[in-house]
Amino acid sequence: MQIRDEEFDDEGKKARRRAFLMQYLEQNRYISVEEIASRFSVTTQTARRDIVALELEGKVRRLHGGAVASTPIDPTIYRQRRIANASAKEAIGGAIARLVPDNASVFIDTGTTCEAVARALIDHKGLRVVTYSLRVAATLSECTDFTIAVPGGFVRQVDGGVFSQSSAEFIQAFKFDFVIISVSGIDEDGDIGDDDYAEVTAVRAAMLQAGQVILALDSSKFGRRGLVRLGSLSDVDLLVTETAPTGDLAAVAEKSGVTLHLARLPSA
Repeated sequence: MQIRDEEFDDEGKKARRRAFLMQYLEQNRYISVEEIASRFSVTTQTARRDIVALELEGKVRRLHGGAVASTPIDPTIYRQRRIANASAKEAIGGAIARLVPDNASVFIDTGTTCEAVARALIDHKGLRVVTYSLRVAATLSECTDFTIAVPGGFVRQVDGGVFSQSSAEFIQAFKFDFVIISVSGIDEDGDIGDDDYAEVTAVRAAMLQAGQVILALDSSKFGRRGLVRLGSLSDVDLLVTETAPTGDLAAVAEKSGVTLHLARLPSA
């Protein structure tokens, strides 16, 4: 029987490879068996063994064709996201605020980009807002003539999101002029996705009640895959970002029919 050298892969290589996999999953939440094999020039069998070993340690959860980090987003990573591309997020927030008129009915997603949108909306008048983000709600509550609705449930401490089994049903009771969402990424197929099933379910409910769906997304999310598919760019009316997508993603975006709105970054 012929045995490949990698069957005797030394412990140092295994440890370094698996440490990289965990670092990658902290940022991207999902990795496929084929991507592991390609990145490390190992067989798919070795890639699967890595996943099994990390699952036994409680660090990942196996999915069909790959793995996802089994732990929630670390607060440190969330704080890093808040800092990363901060100027782009503020520009995106300002651009969206200029698109939303006074007295509009608005759904606002959770996350650092949508928090920037909320900060940009505080000068508006008479907005009626539904959100499952306590941070968004707290920001907008400074405006005394806003009506703000938040579903009941458990609070996700890392980002202030509120979730329960009835969140989607609560959101479906409203109609929105604008639904403002953000996601973990847009992959090369034009699919938009996030990393939490409950969050995706709530956002889908809002999108079904939308006059216009606005996707607020900085360009660092281009080419990333979210764990849970929310939909595709064709489900979005307006993509607000600071840099236009390029390459295959640009072609997919054009084919989807989404309108691209570029936010102007502050001058250096």
